[in-house]
Amino acid sequence: MWLGVDYYPEQWDISMMEDDLNNICELGCNVIRIAEFAWHLMEKKEGQYDFSFFDQVIERAKAHGLSIIMGTPTATIPAWLANQYPDILSEFEDGTKRVFGGRHVYCFNSKEMYTYSERIIRALAEHYKEVKAIVAWQIDNELGHEDSDICYCDQCRKAFQEFLHAKFDGDIDSLNETYGTTFWSQEYNAFEEIPLPSKTITTHNPALRLDWERFRSESIVRFADFQTALLKEIIPDAVVIHDFPGGGLGKHVDYSAVSRNLDVAAYNNYPVWGGQKEPLAPNEIAFGLDYIRGLKQQNFWITEAIMGAQGHDVTGFAPRPNQAKMWAYQGMARGCESLFFFRYRGATKGAEQFCYGVLDADNVKRRKFYEVQSFFRDIQKYGEELETPIRSEVAIVYDYDSLAAFRIQRQSFMLDCETEMKKYHKTFYDINVPVDVIPADSNLDGYKILILPQMIIAKQEFQQKLKRFAENGGTVVLTYRDFVKDINNNLVLGKQIPVDFDSFAGVHMVESESLQEGQEFPVTGDSEFYCTQGTGSIFRDMLVAEDAEVLLRYNDVFYKEFAAVTRKQQNEGYVYYIGCGLEDAVLKQLMRKIAAEQGIVFEHSTDGVEVVYRGCGDNRIRIVMNHNASEVQNAGETLAPFECRISRENEIK
Repeated sequence: MWLGVDYYPEQWDISMMEDDLNNICELGCNVIRIAEFAWHLMEKKEGQYDFSFFDQVIERAKAHGLSIIMGTPTATIPAWLANQYPDILSEFEDGTKRVFGGRHVYCFNSKEMYTYSERIIRALAEHYKEVKAIVAWQIDNELGHEDSDICYCDQCRKAFQEFLHAKFDGDIDSLNETYGTTFWSQEYNAFEEIPLPSKTITTHNPALRLDWERFRSESIVRFADFQTALLKEIIPDAVVIHDFPGGGLGKHVDYSAVSRNLDVAAYNNYPVWGGQKEPLAPNEIAFGLDYIRGLKQQNFWITEAIMGAQGHDVTGFAPRPNQAKMWAYQGMARGCESLFFFRYRGATKGAEQFCYGVLDADNVKRRKFYEVQSFFRDIQKYGEELETPIRSEVAIVYDYDSLAAFRIQRQSFMLDCETEMKKYHKTFYDINVPVDVIPADSNLDGYKILILPQMIIAKQEFQQKLKRFAENGGTVVLTYRDFVKDINNNLVLGKQIPVDFDSFAGVHMVESESLQEGQEFPVTGDSEFYCTQGTGSIFRDMLVAEDAEVLLRYNDVFYKEFAAVTRKQQNEGYVYYIGCGLEDAVLKQLMRKIAAEQGIVFEHSTDGVEVVYRGCGDNRIRIVMNHNASEVQNAGETLAPFECRISRENEIK
């Protein structure tokens, strides 16, 4: 278990380093994370590499018994490189060049970016390849963050055209047929005529836009794979990680694809940021952690754990005493096995002056310092248990193409795909049932329930996996807007919705509509839900049950004949179809029914109290976290505000 801080010694006078390292050891750290933003320090002029500063840092860290996470510095290109090759800078949609001065300003399709990145990484890795104190290498920083996942420059246009040329084997007629470009007279005679989908009158072709999303993702995945492969070439046994930001489901890049060739997916966990009035709800923080764990379906690291208020231009909410410490416990409980606090000391210069650290700029040890120290002392006692994998029986399944399809055509002002996922996740979080948030190409073995919110793109291979899953005893939960389009983001002629899944689900849609605020509609229970009354919203499919059981119906005057929720048994398993956005109380009732049907064991706890079990057998531990700003009672014990308690199985009994 690595426990440490993010340390930027280049931002301070070198005379401070010895005291800093003493303090870092006093915290209980065994590792520091360094160098991710230091390209110019390593290469002040082209080809003149100088690693002497970090040689000093590493030697002094080793003398203090500290290991190192070394970053490749490509997230912040040096000014001389931007000046020498201005085309390396990415462009906004209106064609304006991004100006040197921020971070992540490079274009992922710049040949110069690849050339100079390879040179600095190769020199860095060759220089440090024999240093055993470097226990992991982090590539770049928060790939695709802060709109860096989008660029509209000429390099990207040419690369996009080449991407399409390869996809369609050079056959422009095949592209025209696939996209349906006869609509609005959009036929192309050559791939060179294809535009980037920047602003136009009305909108671009949805199939073109989905391929653009795929191209944007591939551009970043290719750059990540290039760095990983380069490090592995020079240091075959290197542990390669990347620090993913929050909000991954809304990016123009598939983070599960980025993580595929990494050894470890890492996460920068910020439950509150500048401009937020208050932190995210506990279940939303948990969702983000479960999503990162699902990228590789294995434990992860937290490379930036908040301790002080954060913000670039707007200072954020300051975590209350023990609150940030409790978030660190929550991260460990939900699959983190190594954690770093951001940052050791807050900056006095530069854009992150208001990103407060373990120490503030005055360099005085106060509450935050001692909270980190107590957390490290406590959590290291449970390293063995926390390194065991989490075995969830429930998974929320997403698909990058489907998420992109909703960015392209939102369909409902009230619909946000990530918000809908979080609603399902919360129904299990509230009863302390672990949930994985996984991409559709994941291994489905071991799950009992799969929930597919708004998976609009129908992919035959995945659908076959779902059918086998249900036939072998699992429960598949479909939602409205599932399997509506083909892989090209087109509607399908002559097939009922859910496309290629209607017979298996025993239901098909005949009409649908999008709702806005104030247009909620009544639903009423049928069968075992006979006494249930509630409302729906956002969207609804008018469902005709063929050989499925109707559990809920619409109860307004025009649509009483249509089902809202159905269930069909398949051998030992089930297929549910939820045809509308259900109110929380009804959704909770339905999900608990599904959980009980699959024998899922859950545990009630006081509101705001999260309970997680880790390990197995006698090494099993119970982690109880109070997210409330007040004292509460839970299962016969009193928990102080933001308190966390860990007990072993023999103590639980």
